[in-house]
Amino acid sequence: MEIPANSLNWDQTYKLMTGAIVPRPIAWVTSLSPEGVVNAAPFSAFTLLSQDPPTILFQAVEGDREKDTARNIRLSGEFVVNIPNLPLLEQMHLCSASLPPEQSEVERFGIATAPSLCVKPPRIAAAPICFECKLIMHFPIGREPHVVFVGEVKHFYVRDDLYDEGRIDQALLQPICRIGGPWYARLGEMIHMPAADAMVRP
Repeated sequence: MEIPANSLNWDQTYKLMTGAIVPRPIAWVTSLSPEGVVNAAPFSAFTLLSQDPPTILFQAVEGDREKDTARNIRLSGEFVVNIPNLPLLEQMHLCSASLPPEQSEVERFGIATAPSLCVKPPRIAAAPICFECKLIMHFPIGREPHVVFVGEVKHFYVRDDLYDEGRIDQALLQPICRIGGPWYARLGEMIHMPAADAMVRP
C-alpha cells in the first residue's frame, strides 16, 4: 500500500505513525509551577540525544492551551524525567488525564515524591530511574502547537539493584512502553547479538 502523506488528515496520520513507530519509551515528567504545584505527565515522544553531555529530548502536544508541563519548564528551566516501570503503569497512565493547572497529579492520585538533588522539581519516589534535567532549549515544530524540549541531565538516580558494573538490568527494570492507541507493552524476549564487526568475515 502506498500512502501519500498529504492524503491523510491529522487523526489518520497520528494513528499510522504511532502504530508504526513502536515501541516508544515513556518520559514521566515532573515539573514545578511558580505557585509550587507539582505536575506529573507522561510523554511518549522521548529519546536520548547525546551522552557528552548527557542530553534528552521529549515533545509535548499543546492542543487548545499550553500544557502545564510546558509552561512550568519554560518558566523554571528545570524538570525530571522519571522512567516508569510495570508496577507504576496505572499511576503513570492516570497522569495523562486533563487536570486544571492548580491541581497536582501527584496529590490527586496519591503518588509519593522524593526531593531531587540538583533541581527543584521532585522525582517520583518509586520510579526506578530518574534524570534531573536543566533546560537547554525548546522550540515549536509542525503546523499544530507541538513543542520540543531538550534538557541536559545533571544528575541520575538509579535504584541500587538495577545497576550492575555500569549497566542497567533491563529485565529487572521492567520498563513499559507506549504503542498504538490506549495500549502499552512490557519488555518481551531479549535477543543478544555479538558486535557486528565480529560477525563480518574479512
